[in-house]
Amino acid sequence: MPGALSHIRVLDLSRVLAGPWCTQNLADLGAEVIKVEKPGSGDDTRAWGPPYLQDAAGNDTGESAYYLSCNRGKKSLALDISRPAGQRIARELARHCDILVENYKVGGLAKYGLDWDSLREINPRLIYCSITGFGQDGPYAARPGYDFIVQGMGGLMSVTGERDDAPGGGPQKVGVAVADLFTGMYATVAVLAALTFRERTGQGQHIDLALLDTQVAMLANQNMNFLTTGKAPERKGNAHPNIVPYQTFATADGHVILAVGNDAQFRRFCELAGCAGLADDVRFATNRARVAHREALIPLLAPPMRQRTTHAWVEALEAAGVPCGPINPLDDVFADPQVRHRGMRIDLPHPTAGSVPLVANPIRLAASPIEYAAPPPLLGEHTQEILRALLGLPEEELARLRDDNVIGTCS
Repeated sequence: MPGALSHIRVLDLSRVLAGPWCTQNLADLGAEVIKVEKPGSGDDTRAWGPPYLQDAAGNDTGESAYYLSCNRGKKSLALDISRPAGQRIARELARHCDILVENYKVGGLAKYGLDWDSLREINPRLIYCSITGFGQDGPYAARPGYDFIVQGMGGLMSVTGERDDAPGGGPQKVGVAVADLFTGMYATVAVLAALTFRERTGQGQHIDLALLDTQVAMLANQNMNFLTTGKAPERKGNAHPNIVPYQTFATADGHVILAVGNDAQFRRFCELAGCAGLADDVRFATNRARVAHREALIPLLAPPMRQRTTHAWVEALEAAGVPCGPINPLDDVFADPQVRHRGMRIDLPHPTAGSVPLVANPIRLAASPIEYAAPPPLLGEHTQEILRALLGLPEEELARLRDDNVIGTCS
């Protein structure tokens, strides 16, 4: 069966992570994605290593692991859009595309004639998605946006990390660029919504997505904890602000996550831990009471948790119907039987490395399943194919553009 978006073509003018994460989603869903990159260097993340993908002989291929994480299934067109000839080609490509995704600074593409107002004139059906740090308007609109900075500005680091008075206390960023990734996911949703709107009206539109807006929105219950009380939540390490006990505990050989979600689960846990009386204590009998008396309860639970290994606790708690889990390093993650069963690692043929390991898209569509048609492309790998097939440029024109360094091709 054709992919769900196999009738859609995307012009990808984005770099680094938020935009490429969106366009990789669209490629996984079947869209043809043309990734426009600067000849010679390409997407900045191609050089964000080590580590780099290695060939069978152990030699670096020059494809960084970072770049490989978010560019699967795309076609690479090495095109210099700072040159008038490159701008003409990009505008002609936009005429033939359904979606354009870009993450230039606000107004940065206008000087090339590749902004929304210019391109809507030649393609009124175009869906034009702009991703920036702070949006297309407002006092910060001109600022560059970086995930780390936005995690701090948007409140995430105020609720992530141990308390200031605890060992290792202080604000922490999340271990992956979640503001970028969430923005990429919101961009995917927005693009699909705009496609549906266009099917009904024939009308394209501009999408304005900001990392800061996304970071604020994704704080979910922590936002509401503040808005309903007027009190800013504080860092609680691995503890939950609204549920107790819902945190990590030290075991005999490591740590385990205990995620008690209701009072019945708390009672079963207490029986298993040999402290059944705590479930009848008025201070701990309900979640509301446990949240209020967190500081009294947790020290009572810590000693029995240290009496068993992590594996023993997980086995016993699962049998009792109490939610729990280990804290796995990535080698254990990809060895986990559930992760293996779900096929979350995939391997695709690669033109220089032989094959490349990648992580599957978690979307499971029954009627139009995702197909992994191609690995992340080499820089300029599809330049001639795109310009010949889509724009009909003759060989002599391609040769002239190559000689003028307007385009680049894969060597």
